[in-house]
Amino acid sequence: MTKSFGLENLADRVATAAHELGYVRIGGRVSEVAPDAFRLRGLSRHVRLGDRVEIAAADGARLAEVLRIDGDGVTVKPFAPRLDVGLGAAAWHAGPVVLAPHPSWKGRVIDAMAAPVDGLGPLTPGGVAVPVDGRPPNALRRARVKKPIRTGVRAFDLFTPICAGQRIGIFAGSGVGKSTTLSMIARSRAFDTVVIALVGERGREVREFLDDSLGDNRARSVTVVATGDESPMMRRLAPRTAMAVAEYFRDRGEEVLLIVDSVTRYAHAARDVALAAGEPAVARGYAPSVFTSLPELLERAGPGEEGGGSITGVFAVLVDGDDHNDPVADNIRGTLDGHIVLDRSIADQGRYPAVNVLASISRLAQHVWSREERDLVLRLRSLIARFEDTRDLRLMGGYQSGQDPELDQAVSLVPRIYDGLRQNPTDPLSQDAFRELAEKMQPPPAPSN
Repeated sequence: MTKSFGLENLADRVATAAHELGYVRIGGRVSEVAPDAFRLRGLSRHVRLGDRVEIAAADGARLAEVLRIDGDGVTVKPFAPRLDVGLGAAAWHAGPVVLAPHPSWKGRVIDAMAAPVDGLGPLTPGGVAVPVDGRPPNALRRARVKKPIRTGVRAFDLFTPICAGQRIGIFAGSGVGKSTTLSMIARSRAFDTVVIALVGERGREVREFLDDSLGDNRARSVTVVATGDESPMMRRLAPRTAMAVAEYFRDRGEEVLLIVDSVTRYAHAARDVALAAGEPAVARGYAPSVFTSLPELLERAGPGEEGGGSITGVFAVLVDGDDHNDPVADNIRGTLDGHIVLDRSIADQGRYPAVNVLASISRLAQHVWSREERDLVLRLRSLIARFEDTRDLRLMGGYQSGQDPELDQAVSLVPRIYDGLRQNPTDPLSQDAFRELAEKMQPPPAPSN
């Protein structure tokens, strides 16, 4: 017992020295190698969940993250997709993941570890290092969300208007125009800074988004990229890095637009990491910690404290198999301040953005609409609902004009409403959605004799 106490005392002294002196390193050894994780001995008492360790691999030192700690060792998962590591390789404690944002990061493209990937040289570090897993402002000190924001997308500004500091999700299956719709929002001039997290995207789409979609906003944007070929650790880290960067600019008093494409791929990466840590799969293969990490991430967006800036969060949700009751989609929908649904059947008709206005909602729309605008939107929704509910009846020839005045009005106006909501990515951003829709709804001119 005396020997054990002496070893514990020595370990505590070493840990204190490492913290105070900086040049003392605490290390261990690789004791087990698996395809998706490693086990280390000698570090259990000195690391915390989420800390990094530096492993001596055949091609140089590589970083991994601590996923599990027990008395026999530590389970870590590397950030690199492949790691040539053998038994007995040295591993050193490297501390938590932190970054030091700086205003000069605007216009730059970085990876999930905040390293530049745009070939424009090193980043200028800020004066204060911040963790990637920050905490949201105190709920009672947060500012109220009331200031309207014009996105420039008519379908949104009419039916699901957004406020500064709101968090809204864009729910869509694959190939329905989700990324294109996000690129239209990214061009909005209503924000001081735009922070974008491209998570699990195809590599070729990154250049397309930066060069074609951002336009003039690229100089005001910070883009965090973790493509689909990168490891789950990098894809899991990218949205958290983007959120930390957005929080930095928010705390400077700026209005920040944060776009994450997509939160679903973040959840997929978090699932891979959780399963590697030994968690059980409880809902369609997802571990419990996935459903804990989602609201922790999303709650960090939103308004800052009174008098400060805000983060307006737009989160893309890739609906697996077009199932909007998927556990991830359902969890995210309950956390956000609204959701916009892109419908495959609308996209098949060639109407973009393929917004299903009947299934979409903004929980803060009352702060944007005037009384007249609200009444008009409700009337338009009613006409669209009547038009869609009777679609099969009209296709079968069961509709006769003059029998139902409200249906007659829907048949006359809804096609013009749909035409007014059409908007291509190359079209100018909308300046006054209600006026532009009113112009589209004017009856066509009578043919001249």
